[in-house]
Amino acid sequence: MIKTVSTNPYGDQKPGTSGLRKKVPVFQQKNYAENFIQSIFDSLEGFQGETLVIGGDGRYYNREVIQKAIKMAAANGFGRVLVGRGGILSTPAASNVIRKYKAFGGIVLSASHNPGGPTEDFGIKYNVGNGGPAPEKVTDAIFDRTRVIDSYKIADVADVNLDAEASHQVENMTVTVIDPVADYAELMESLFDFVAIRKLIAGGFRVVFDAMSAVTGPYAKEIIEKRLGAPKGSVMNFIPLPDFGGHHPDPNLVHARALYETMMAPDAPDFGAASDGDGDRNLIIGKGIFVTPSDSLAILAANAHLAPGYAKGLAGIARSMPTSGAADRVAEKLGIGLYETPTGWKFFGNLLDEGLATICGEESAGTGSNHVREKDGLWAVLLWLNILAVRKESALDIVRKHWSTYGRNYYSRHDYEGVDTDAANGLITALRDKLAGLPGKGFGALTVETADDFSYNDPVDKSVSNNQGIRILFQGGSRVVFRLSGTGTSGATLRVYIERFEPDPARHDLDTQQALADLIAVAEDLAEIKTRTGREEPTVIT
Repeated sequence: MIKTVSTNPYGDQKPGTSGLRKKVPVFQQKNYAENFIQSIFDSLEGFQGETLVIGGDGRYYNREVIQKAIKMAAANGFGRVLVGRGGILSTPAASNVIRKYKAFGGIVLSASHNPGGPTEDFGIKYNVGNGGPAPEKVTDAIFDRTRVIDSYKIADVADVNLDAEASHQVENMTVTVIDPVADYAELMESLFDFVAIRKLIAGGFRVVFDAMSAVTGPYAKEIIEKRLGAPKGSVMNFIPLPDFGGHHPDPNLVHARALYETMMAPDAPDFGAASDGDGDRNLIIGKGIFVTPSDSLAILAANAHLAPGYAKGLAGIARSMPTSGAADRVAEKLGIGLYETPTGWKFFGNLLDEGLATICGEESAGTGSNHVREKDGLWAVLLWLNILAVRKESALDIVRKHWSTYGRNYYSRHDYEGVDTDAANGLITALRDKLAGLPGKGFGALTVETADDFSYNDPVDKSVSNNQGIRILFQGGSRVVFRLSGTGTSGATLRVYIERFEPDPARHDLDTQQALADLIAVAEDLAEIKTRTGREEPTVIT
């Protein structure tokens, strides 16, 4: 039985940088999830009889929405659904499944690094046939449809058993429950020298990975412990929990503090890492050193040729605009293209599809390559391990040698979370109004070189994305960037990015916040952060 159910539109279903994210009680409203899923289907063409991938990060409400999506896919004419066992598919694994099985697209249920639980965050996003997040023209069409939707279609059938690998028939559609880990693990083994990494670990190299009670746990357990031979217990918090154990599954120095302290201790393991709620972000900490995501991108790009999957070199490097310029100098030395895009992984898709870029990264702990069309936390960890196995040096030594060769970008992000939305928008508007008068203006020893509101012209499809962040660049390579995040679910998050380039190796051991102190003061002065937001200090500093 296929039912057509009358509904009324909601006015708040505009997707952000990575899908629609709201609190669970919002998604639990009558027809709320159904409206958005139907709007996805109504915005697509040519999917009759095609394959749809469905999965999520296991957070609260994941299973319920998967059942809705399966029944609605059947009612709308899909021919096949592939769904991860237990409703589990990490975001990069979902991208791989879409690509490997040539699916029409996929519905990924996650709010990424945001907390989970009955009153916490949930999300739905649509990935297109290349495995990547839907581009703006698709998300805009979905949003337009949500504002006028008046009905949705759903199969009136029993729920599908998600806990055993098997095939089921829902109306004229086949639902196949698949192993969520196997295809991804096979892909990783094709990219990296598992023999060399196993030898490194067998020689006493100690690895610790914190899965943060999130989706990467089963993947890391299979790969790091079973396939690479790390001792049992090397992967911590490996069981995905609906509320992530009550913790915030964001792999940064605040929410993964215990891992950081472990890695800074005298008897620290050799290498520490973590991933987030849906498995697309990473935290890299060597013994005695935290590697910033911007530095990690640059170091991975400079050394990627040491892994079999990248032995032929890179076509280019792409980074989001707020990400530091460390990767730029690697691209220059390698003689390859460097692409600066807005925040949001979807902007890398065209570059990867056209073969213009091979490795991409964002300062928000997302790194990936052309192996999928999402950022990939565990991929970054494995590439680091491959590099460590080949170079036979510590992470600390590798980072220091990189700085010595390319210079160091002191870099920090200050997040002001849950700011009043009107106040945050007013702050950005006031900054925009100042831009024209900033070039040439001095702030102590700093002189503004250029100031703008970043716009991106896609070199492939020629689309233009405006208002992507306020950039204030100073003479000598320092800069401050302001933007409002599109990943939160309440209020606004103001992100302030502060960066100073230091070419002198004798000045590579400064405390980061001290090295950036004058720029931090200028950022406060320019944006009037305390006055406009009422915040005395950032919520999180990374």
